[in-house]
Amino acid sequence: MYKIVLEIEQLPEGPYLGTSPDLPGLVVQADSVQEVLRLAPDVAHDLITVMVETAQQLPPGVETVTAPGRVSVLVPA
Repeated sequence: MYKIVLEIEQLPEGPYLGTSPDLPGLVVQADSVQEVLRLAPDVAHDLITVMVETAQQLPPGVETVTAPGRVSVLVPA
């Protein structure tokens, strides 16, 4: 399991964009914050898998987590 920072912003056109300063190449666009949060882990997983399979060094911001004891969770209002 890996931990990265995900930054989400609303674009002027309306949809939301998720990117990560920790994982260059991670870009997720969706109609809602919830959809970005749902899609981002799979996109990040695919990027990290390719990096590992091609023997690329993971960026310094990508942290390995073995068993998270505490995780922040966003709850819709």
